[in-house]
Amino acid sequence: MFIQRLEDILESWHETASLEWRPVTGAAVIGLTLSVVYIVWQHCFTADRWVFLLDNANLAIHEAGHPILGLLVPGLAVYGGTLFQLLFPALFAGHFWRQRHGLGWSVALVWFGESLLSVGRYMADARAHELPLVGGGDHDWTEIFSRWSMLTWDTGIAGITRLIGLGVMLAALFWAWKRWRSARVCRRLRRSPGDRMFSADGKTRMRR
Repeated sequence: MFIQRLEDILESWHETASLEWRPVTGAAVIGLTLSVVYIVWQHCFTADRWVFLLDNANLAIHEAGHPILGLLVPGLAVYGGTLFQLLFPALFAGHFWRQRHGLGWSVALVWFGESLLSVGRYMADARAHELPLVGGGDHDWTEIFSRWSMLTWDTGIAGITRLIGLGVMLAALFWAWKRWRSARVCRRLRRSPGDRMFSADGKTRMRR
């Protein structure tokens, strides 16, 4: 039963992967680029390292994750915040992947990458305790790293997490640019001979 279910899932994924992605426009790529630049600036060159829209959403999701996971598995409640914070953008990415919505997929990946930057910021504070905590409660990553006997590694693990987040965002941006460029090339190739014109030197040139 399990093997059959797994085979059905893999077949569904294969069918989805064979479908054509919706095109990404040049304006969308520019907007996504500006968004990534803003996120990187906020996280790397400001003291707060806070992206107002995304991190307020992340915070709400994070705080909701603790009691939800705590109800299911009480001993793992401390992991619920970070888990939910990363799970939500991952679910959106999965949805847009199934829909073959190129822009939505890219935006969801940027959100996921930014969430990793936010998690890294929280990790790095495990010993310093400089960040304000909602309700003044316990620090998640102090507890988590203490359970793992890795508290002294907090800044190193945080740096790796932030680097991965940055890589995810840049990969999403590059992928969106590739989709736009691919669609642009296809449009040029599909143009009819009537779309061509002759320049003054007699050479055939494509109208832009």
